[in-house]
Amino acid sequence: MNLDELKKLREEKVLAHKRKKREYYLKKKQEVVKKVYDYDTELNNENFTLKIKEIIKAQKNYLDNRKDIIISKLNEYKDKKKEYYELNKEKRLEYDKEYREKRKEELKEYRKEYYKKKKENKTLKE
Repeated sequence: MNLDELKKLREEKVLAHKRKKREYYLKKKQEVVKKVYDYDTELNNENFTLKIKEIIKAQKNYLDNRKDIIISKLNEYKDKKKEYYELNKEKRLEYDKEYREKRKEELKEYRKEYYKKKKENKTLKE
């Protein structure tokens, strides 16, 4: 076999595969029957609450089914967060120390005002 014959053979196989794939999807498309909704009857005053309850029940079932996965993801997030804070503990402590030193006077004034207001509120309540 020469190169031209191989190219032709390959092209024929690709086209045959594409035809087969297209037939499969067309067949699947014909099998799926779209449900037609009559919104006047589906969502009238009598059926509206029932539909809402059905939706709520479906959502609750979905959450109940995924509960373990959700809890595991939350726990994984907590573990990652804890690990991050443990790794960066020294940096945070250093930053806090620098911040306190830099803002020492401002913090003193703030604390004085805070406790003064707290004392006034306490006396007003009594």
